[in-house]
Amino acid sequence: MSGKRLAVIFTGALLLASCRGGDGAAPQEGTGGIKVDAGVTKEACPNAVDKSKGCIYLGTISDLTEGPFKTLAVPITDSQKAFWKRVNDKGGIGGYEVDVTKYVKDNKYNPQIHNQVYQEIKGSVLALTQTLGSPTTVAILPDLEKTPMVSVPASWTSLWGHQEVVLESGANYCVESMNAVDYATEKMGVKSVMAVHNAGDYGDDAAAGTKIAAEKRGLTFENVTTTAGQDNQGGAIDAVVSKKPDLVILTTGPTDAAVIIGQAAARGFKGKFIGTSPTWNPGLLKSPAAPAIKALYMQTAPWKSWGTESVGHTAMRAALPGVTPNDGYTAGWVWAYPLKAALEKAAANKDLTRAGVLAAVRQLTSVDYEGMLPSGAGNFSASPQDALFRQTTLYRPDDAAPTGVTLVEDFFTGSTAKDFKFEKPCYQ
Repeated sequence: MSGKRLAVIFTGALLLASCRGGDGAAPQEGTGGIKVDAGVTKEACPNAVDKSKGCIYLGTISDLTEGPFKTLAVPITDSQKAFWKRVNDKGGIGGYEVDVTKYVKDNKYNPQIHNQVYQEIKGSVLALTQTLGSPTTVAILPDLEKTPMVSVPASWTSLWGHQEVVLESGANYCVESMNAVDYATEKMGVKSVMAVHNAGDYGDDAAAGTKIAAEKRGLTFENVTTTAGQDNQGGAIDAVVSKKPDLVILTTGPTDAAVIIGQAAARGFKGKFIGTSPTWNPGLLKSPAAPAIKALYMQTAPWKSWGTESVGHTAMRAALPGVTPNDGYTAGWVWAYPLKAALEKAAANKDLTRAGVLAAVRQLTSVDYEGMLPSGAGNFSASPQDALFRQTTLYRPDDAAPTGVTLVEDFFTGSTAKDFKFEKPCYQ
């Protein structure tokens, strides 16, 4: 057991000993003799299926209006509403239903706004079913740990593997990029790689994985940071065109990715791009850059896309009839499973306090993702090294596919990720 876990367990014991929640809410006895504090009521949820059940309130903080990831964030949020409705339709958890509609806030992908709206809902929710963005979630991380508020990140930075209150799913950006470089080295014969990325925990994490794999494989490596905004990509495009790497690992928002790929191709660039998962949106195949994207681009992903046949994918599609397929829905659905597992474990332990949910997280040796991730995923009881999920998938653009991409490589782990010692977040 790591020192971090012992320290957190000791802190948790102190919290329990003081019998107070992190924001001063004294634990009470709730439905069925379960201990509860903030964010859990004996009164039914606003849209209850069964009005005799109490309510667990979960918060959502996402990029819902004007930030760079709104095309992903809105489907993520809608998918999680459908996920928890399915949980309620099947009887809820421990005599409670779950509400994810009352406390939904927009962060505009801004860390200051993220913290502000978190403070607004913090006292009213048991946990966060979504906190979108790496730099935005980092802004509230000290408070999440102190409270303690278990949270589901809508992001994949490797930092989450070292944070107990954060329930990540799938491989992080660092592993995703390692696997992309290993694949490109073995299958495409690349000799040089460039990381083009946003600054911060999102882009820097992917760039770190790219660099680790490039060094292990003996490839030349270039690092290019770019600022979000389609008018800010000139420097990145110039770097790609002038340096001519065989492979570019791209870690931006979708609109910026289209600008970089389209304009680099227009200026004669013939190398390949592989984008980390948030870089993609099916709308890119309707953009002016579509021909270049089809010719030069591939897409890594932490799990399989919307149209996949699994119990979880099938349930997701059934719960979201009539929507335009988007892998934001897939991500939102997958991300909710560990929190469901933690709440079920906490209810079985008769402790749905915030400290009780964190204690339940520590007992999760695996999570049932209903086939959306392979068995072995969702081990939150092990050390970061042993818990790290190292498998990713690879896709290529395809107009005929529901979300614009078709599977090229099923779940795989490259040699770099397989041997990697995960002692700290990759970008640190």
